[in-house]
Amino acid sequence: MNRLIWAAAVAVFLSACGSAVKLDDVPVEDKTGTSVSKGTDPNAGSAVGQRAVTGVSLDNASATAAMMATNRVVYFDYDSFMIRPEFQPVIEAHAKFVKGDKSRKVAIEGHTDERGGREYNLALGQKRAEAVRRAMSLQGVSENQMEAVSFGKEKPAVQGTTEAAFEKNRRAEISYR
Repeated sequence: MNRLIWAAAVAVFLSACGSAVKLDDVPVEDKTGTSVSKGTDPNAGSAVGQRAVTGVSLDNASATAAMMATNRVVYFDYDSFMIRPEFQPVIEAHAKFVKGDKSRKVAIEGHTDERGGREYNLALGQKRAEAVRRAMSLQGVSENQMEAVSFGKEKPAVQGTTEAAFEKNRRAEISYR
């Protein structure tokens, strides 16, 4: 009888440690832009709705300085590693920058707020970094130019236990090496 009670107590304890968040499925949209529909010229700018964009040539030092000044943080919802749509332009801009020079290296650092255990937060931070790395990979960035690491809750951006502080700590930061 004691074994049955003991087994039930262990099962209840282990089920309380679980989470409904699936950490293996990273929802990322492929935006490589390699396919062109039949009968259209990708270089033609005369179609309605298309905008002509003129490229700006910057030397390597000023281009790096310009990217360092842009937003390098992707924020996430609580207990999630799904990239929110408002951060897609941030990822696309950094992917284009890294893709432009094969010698550039980028580290994507995943972070969480202080809620949850150390191991869970390290895993969630890694999934957040991997989600951004995968999104950049789908934009055409080479795998050997990127590294995804997790700091979990160890390096908070903002100290405190308010929801505003938690929101700022649930992030992935893009840093150049």
